Amino acid sequence: MDKKEFVRQAVEAKQQLFNQISDQIWQFAEAGMKEYKSAEYLEKAAADQGFSVETGVAGIPTAFIASYGSGKPVIAFLGEFDALPGLSQKAACPVHDELVPGAYGHGCGHNCLGAAALAAASAVKEYMIQNNVAGTVRYYGCPGEEYGSAKAFMARDGFFDDVDACFTWHPGDVNRAWVSSSLANLSVFFRFKGRTAHAAAAPHLGRSALDSCELMSMGVNYLREHIIPEARVHYAYVDVGGKAPNVVQDHAAVHYFIRAPKVAQMMEIYERICDVARGAALMAGTQLEIQIHEGLSDYIPNIPLTKVMQKALEEVGAPVFDEEDKKLAAAIRESLTPDQLNAVKARYANIPELVQRIEEGAVLCDIVVPYQEVGGAMSGSTDVGDASYCAPTAQINMATEALGTPGHTWQVTAQSCSSIAHKGNEKAAQVMALAALYAMEDADLLKEAREYLLKSNGGGYKCPMPADLKPTL
Repeated sequence: MDKKEFVRQAVEAKQQLFNQISDQIWQFAEAGMKEYKSAEYLEKAAADQGFSVETGVAGIPTAFIASYGSGKPVIAFLGEFDALPGLSQKAACPVHDELVPGAYGHGCGHNCLGAAALAAASAVKEYMIQNNVAGTVRYYGCPGEEYGSAKAFMARDGFFDDVDACFTWHPGDVNRAWVSSSLANLSVFFRFKGRTAHAAAAPHLGRSALDSCELMSMGVNYLREHIIPEARVHYAYVDVGGKAPNVVQDHAAVHYFIRAPKVAQMMEIYERICDVARGAALMAGTQLEIQIHEGLSDYIPNIPLTKVMQKALEEVGAPVFDEEDKKLAAAIRESLTPDQLNAVKARYANIPELVQRIEEGAVLCDIVVPYQEVGGAMSGSTDVGDASYCAPTAQINMATEALGTPGHTWQVTAQSCSSIAHKGNEKAAQVMALAALYAMEDADLLKEAREYLLKSNGGGYKCPMPADLKPTL
């Protein structure tokens, strides 16, 4: 039996189980770094599949590594399982209807991501057993992708250093190999401390921390014109000093995300923003505390491995959706605005095959997108980047939602617990497992992937976070 057929049978045989796992994680819908139920559930599932499980990795209670085998090569699969705040939604429901008002929901599909990656690891393990293949297969249970950057802490502590090839995926609306990089991201809190006073009777005796935040915001807005256009800077007030306007606020804080294509560019912008914050403190007469909360690196798509992922994707093929799936997808698209619907064609303008299918009325991606080394960076960030600096890493997108579905929305939550997602999960698991087997038995490919990494990562991994920074739990 060839590898493709073996993987197909191995994944299909346990697909009902892994659908249940995906749906159960969806129901837990836990915050990043606090996915206690989800992690425990996945740890048990991995143990039931014959993996040995190490918990509490990198000092994070919900991080774990499930392993089978020994020695080289070491093949890794990355799994995630955190949800997003405010995105609770009833399963497979095409109208906005919160399951629990205000609660977390899987609006990025990480329930799917984690389950399918474990399914792939299980299939590879079975192949190793039946074909007496030497090596190690690992499943990395990675919490806090949305908030927490667990992979960065795991990378900083060396947990990816011996990995020969790393595979992952992300739910989406198309079926394609991921060839773009991502933006490095630094999460920073700026806390100002001033002095209270009566805002009318004696304002001169006060020192407004809120004014410092406002002045900082103004300064950063001027700075935006003087940083590279690919960078992104955005913020949120996390402390406005109270609710009383007749009191000069003696404390206030603002939370910044600083993104750029490369870590060095990000750190340069960070230092300039710190200067703006220091100036804001001087102008208002306050004290300033700067605290890095988390940081992650840009993603390095390992081209030799990514081409193997594309080969596997073309061999496995796109998910085959039925009429009920198409009915749900069409209803989901009815919930999107005209701007959102128009954006999908613009986003995929360089993929004529896909644009044609959209114009023909397709509501789900039923083709494999041809391989394109488009380069550039997506505007978002992922801590997969930190793994990719340590080990050759490749990933795919697989359709688990209607074409044009915007990320981080209730529409994603609705679809990530549906038969659409189940079909996408199954194909994603097959692609990852097949690509892993191709890599596992091709020493020349693994050597090429390692050489590509060393040319791309500047000679090694340097974590963007301070060495003494602890995970936020």
